[in-house]
Amino acid sequence: MASTALKAAGLASVVALVVAMLMRSSPQLLDQRLQAVLEGLERFERRHGVGAGTRVAVGYGACNDLFADAAEFFDHEAAEPHYSPRLLERRQVIDTFAYFFRHGAAAERYIENASLFDELVDNASGLPGAHFALGGNAPVMASRFVLEGCQVILAAKMTPELQQHLPPDLEVIGGEVTHDDIHLILEYKAGQTWGKFTAPRANRFIVHNDENNPLVKSLEPFGKELSAFEPNLLVVSGLQMMDNYPYATGQREERLQKIKDQMLSVGPKTKIHFEMASFAELDLLEQLTKYIVPFADSLGMNEQELPNLVSMLQYGNVSVISDSNPRVASALDQMRQLFRLLRDKSDAAGQRGVSRLHVHTLAYQAILTTKDSAVKWKNSGGAAAKASLTAHRHVCASPAVDTSRARLLLDDSFAASRLQNSRRVGVDSSEPVACWEEKLPEVVTICVAPVLVCTQAHQTAGAGDNISAAGLVLQI
Repeated sequence: MASTALKAAGLASVVALVVAMLMRSSPQLLDQRLQAVLEGLERFERRHGVGAGTRVAVGYGACNDLFADAAEFFDHEAAEPHYSPRLLERRQVIDTFAYFFRHGAAAERYIENASLFDELVDNASGLPGAHFALGGNAPVMASRFVLEGCQVILAAKMTPELQQHLPPDLEVIGGEVTHDDIHLILEYKAGQTWGKFTAPRANRFIVHNDENNPLVKSLEPFGKELSAFEPNLLVVSGLQMMDNYPYATGQREERLQKIKDQMLSVGPKTKIHFEMASFAELDLLEQLTKYIVPFADSLGMNEQELPNLVSMLQYGNVSVISDSNPRVASALDQMRQLFRLLRDKSDAAGQRGVSRLHVHTLAYQAILTTKDSAVKWKNSGGAAAKASLTAHRHVCASPAVDTSRARLLLDDSFAASRLQNSRRVGVDSSEPVACWEEKLPEVVTICVAPVLVCTQAHQTAGAGDNISAAGLVLQI
């Protein structure tokens, strides 16, 4: 009997392998799978809605984004990939861009030389297709929350002209400025070549010379309105603007302490989410793990930011570059590691600690939530599906998903861990969100959803913000 069972199991594995190979080689079968996955994700999304009267408070900052094609911007300039923590000269900008471009990794860096930054902006604004748009993590996330039916307040200082690009129902708290900070966003597509380099995936390189955002000037006005608003969710974002900014001694730490105080002021009924970003300065990342991360219930991050935070917490260093398309098993192991590290720290300090992790990658969405903690997160499967669909909709700039402009990078099954003898999790095309429970040692729920990757990227900047916000709305 045992021999018969083994033979049957072996035959089933062979059949599954043959089917998978046929699907990869047959355009018709591949199209059928894409359509089935799309319909399955949409069913998950429709099962859950945003609660009536859901209130979200989002901080901090805003900017005016200038988009330009990266390869066209740098044209035929020669470069040697080299990471410079401080950007003072054009050569450092070019070589740092090359460093990230060849890995297909997103990056956001401060340029200390204001005249150099102005020159870069002038050069970019004259390129064909260059255009300005509302930018900043907080306004982008706030706009998504409004679009999903939430009542939202935003902490930001903006010109009246930039405010006109916000949804009319979004209340801005912080006051006006005479000019908006500009972010230069240099985008590139998967397979795009520049000199001797080819981008392995679509992404962007962002540079700025901000004056308002690093000082979080909207913090105090926002605090005066926060308690009366009684939000269901407080989102902390935009703190990467503090990276490598020339503060006076102790100034940045003082601002982070005040953000922490604001997080603590909202009370236990308000969930708190911290949206990670591209951090490269060790001192800032250390301060974030002291003042911000331990007081957030939820963290959102991409495939670069996850190993960076793990590296900081475990080894005390920064991991600037990592795999741009990690396997599910690798990302899940890092999420487990991060969860344990953060829970151990919060238990030692008597804090409530993280209860939700959302990692968004090119190929899939992964959400981990605690099952029995004081902070409850609902609808993890629906949230993963909505985040996945939002990824395609935003990058393709289309409210509907067109499978002719989509591809799946996630196989029909994946290993749940890199550990030996780890179980494999199947991805059913008709029910494509896979969810299961584990003990870490707390019981957690993990949900993974495949992304219908947009093959004709229209805009990568802001994707993470839209994805994170879309996932959150179904869980608060």
